Amino acid sequence: MNEIINLILNFSQSIGYPGIIILMTIESSFIPFPSEIVIPPAAYLASLGEMDIFLVIISGIIGSLLGAIINYFLALTLGRKIIYCLANTKVAKMLLINENKVVKAENYFLKYGNLSTFIGRLVPAVRQLMSIPAGFSKMHFGKFIFYTFLGSATWTMTLALLGYSFGANQELFEKYYQEISLFFIILSLVIITGVIIYKKKKK
Repeated sequence: MNEIINLILNFSQSIGYPGIIILMTIESSFIPFPSEIVIPPAAYLASLGEMDIFLVIISGIIGSLLGAIINYFLALTLGRKIIYCLANTKVAKMLLINENKVVKAENYFLKYGNLSTFIGRLVPAVRQLMSIPAGFSKMHFGKFIFYTFLGSATWTMTLALLGYSFGANQELFEKYYQEISLFFIILSLVIITGVIIYKKKKK
């Protein structure tokens, strides 16, 4: 395990800030790549004085936005029918994407509106694909960027904080990561419940 951690740390140090942007762009688009092996190691290096924590966070947010924008414009230009056809291809399955995941993301978006673009960035099951239904529905690009930025910034800063504080202790990192992930899921449910109650009262 220590060898793997050292390998990841050496890799993070070698790619620098441009590498963080590229990897987070990949992570935020349709290609599965966990942000957990990009931001926390870089943040841990920042705690050692080998990188700058603010530049790590900024690079992570920029990459997340770029990846989300790619998904948004793919869905906007190709259209719903073509995206669903592509989701059923062998290549999509190799990338861990399938029609059910796209359906789940779209239903999530349709049910909770623009706010789901923010909430979805905090929910592991639909986080990477939330930009696709936003493109389908031709969501206002300014609003899309705003909500995506809020969600991406929250997630990136959380990972950076964990890596900066507990990067040297893998057990503590995993413990707090699971607890924070659960917190975000509960927070999302609370926000969604609040939105539903508000809409019902408004009607």
